[in-house]
Amino acid sequence: MSAAFSVILRGGTANRSAAAWLMLTPVIIGLLVFAVFPSVYVAGLSVTKSTLGQPFKAWIGLGNYRWLTVGGDSTFLPSLARAALFSFAVAVVELWLGLWLAVLLTSSRRAGRLLRSVLLLPLMTPPVLVGVAWKLLLAPGGGLVNGELLSLGLIDAPVSFLGTTPWALVSIMVADVWQWTPFVTLLAYAALRQVPDDVVEAAMLDGAGPASIFWRIQLPLTSHLLLAIFVLRLIMAFKVFDLVYVLTFGGPGNSTDMSGFTIWRTGLREFDVGLASAQTVLFAAFVSIVLLPLLWLHRRVEEHAS
Repeated sequence: MSAAFSVILRGGTANRSAAAWLMLTPVIIGLLVFAVFPSVYVAGLSVTKSTLGQPFKAWIGLGNYRWLTVGGDSTFLPSLARAALFSFAVAVVELWLGLWLAVLLTSSRRAGRLLRSVLLLPLMTPPVLVGVAWKLLLAPGGGLVNGELLSLGLIDAPVSFLGTTPWALVSIMVADVWQWTPFVTLLAYAALRQVPDDVVEAAMLDGAGPASIFWRIQLPLTSHLLLAIFVLRLIMAFKVFDLVYVLTFGGPGNSTDMSGFTIWRTGLREFDVGLASAQTVLFAAFVSIVLLPLLWLHRRVEEHAS
């Protein structure tokens, strides 16, 4: 194989171009199989009446889309808004907490290794187990959170955090923040380590304090990286499913029913694959529209930083 490539590369510009395309062939095949084909297949299902047993049963055009937007459906569009609220809330909180912890890690080099090891524990916990743990912690009977609040006299009776609005959605946010803040912390720590040590040391010699160093040196030099971390975490938060499934199952009512859970319920509980595919297409379009200004802002910040 290597001998064949050597012959091709010695054959001139045309052969080198052919060799480049040949080396790209596995990537192109992978994209076609794992990205293009599923996307086209889902788009095709979305304009048909399809079930799990009978895909492409009948052509209905934009009927599924009309039902979801201007028809009788009353759950999907609110689930999009709820997913956006959840995603932005947890992404902002996690970035703030993660950046704060990352600054502590950079200032305490000796304890940094131990703290980084501890921070990995939530990341290594499967999301389903995270949901189970928080369901036990927030249980109205025997739950640690209610027990502590009762002992402190902050409440008179146990609170059903997962069974009342808006506490159910807040509870999912808390569980998500606990699980993913360490991930953001490690990324923010890596971003802060990109700041040259000699710049920080020169600022300290000039009398700058930790707060001044952070706001005037570290934050401006890493703003484009931190914004990229925020966008990454935002995309991940939009796909939340495990915590909703384990903690509330979309309840009470539909108050924690977010897009990923709605799509799963439509496709795998109601078996309406065509409608679930239309929901998937609209969900992807909605997330793309939400991300466009953030990606534009990231590009501007990156250009300014460079």
